[in-house]
Amino acid sequence: MNNLDQTPHFASLTHETIIHLAEEELQARLTGLCRPYKSYINRIFELATEDGTGLVIKFYRPARWSKEALQDEHDFLKELAEAEIPVIAPLSLKDSKTIGASGDIMFAIFPKKGGRNSDEFSEEQWLELGRLLARVHNVGATKTPKDRITLTPRGATRDHIDFILERDLVPKELSSQFTSITEELIDLIDPLFTNKPLIRIHGDCHSANIIYRPGESFYLIDFDDMAIGTPIQDIWMLLPGYLKDSRHELNLFIEGYESFRNFDRSDLKLIEPLRAMRYIHFTAWCAHQVTDHTFSSVAPDWGTPEYWQTEINDLAKQITRIKEHI
Repeated sequence: MNNLDQTPHFASLTHETIIHLAEEELQARLTGLCRPYKSYINRIFELATEDGTGLVIKFYRPARWSKEALQDEHDFLKELAEAEIPVIAPLSLKDSKTIGASGDIMFAIFPKKGGRNSDEFSEEQWLELGRLLARVHNVGATKTPKDRITLTPRGATRDHIDFILERDLVPKELSSQFTSITEELIDLIDPLFTNKPLIRIHGDCHSANIIYRPGESFYLIDFDDMAIGTPIQDIWMLLPGYLKDSRHELNLFIEGYESFRNFDRSDLKLIEPLRAMRYIHFTAWCAHQVTDHTFSSVAPDWGTPEYWQTEINDLAKQITRIKEHI
């Protein structure tokens, strides 16, 4: 079972309830299979119809997303699927909707699509990843979502910092250092985002969210963190290291990308700023879990003075790296 199973958010979701909800929405008979998947935020279960069709039902944690935000995700997935881009779009439920509800818990049902993750990509796979994400971004650029986070320094990152500071989560002896280093970071990197096109992106595109099936294309999965941002956000987390150590892979990626979409090489200056923003994003994610009383073991030392000092030191090192590239 996942680590949120016993929280009040999901206390009403017994296996019988889950199967009943799926049967009602799909108008299909299911087997008794209800196998939990590990998830830090949501609750996700594997189901199966009586004819053997595999399904995955995802229950979204209440208050994390609005219904409009979830619809943004589903609409994007449907548009990508219609463009024959390998993603896993939600199934239509009763009344042609894709979002169901059990009390205040919203859910969606997806076809099951198994596959493997790959920690290292071949040269041909780097080209394929470039082509895949270029096609995703072409679709992403056609519309603006209604309720999705904007990944810019004075957008999401500023909000993350304010959330942390307003709740006094940083030890008093380190609060001024944290405030100072984050202000320096935002002042340094915010001008780099000026006039950069912001489009719908995956938002959390790393190797664990790409599955490989022999004889098929890569599938891009888990659009929970879909955002408005610069296209380079969907690229940098795939690289094997810092920018200076990833030139070969990046060149292959860009070659594939430019088969379908122009790549602005000036965006490479955003990679290290986005990495620093990711540090803050993760810390704020942990802060939300703490304030919501569902903190997990993903960062067992979170909140200790040692944790915050390491965070401050990492941000200082990252500022040095950023200055080397601008």
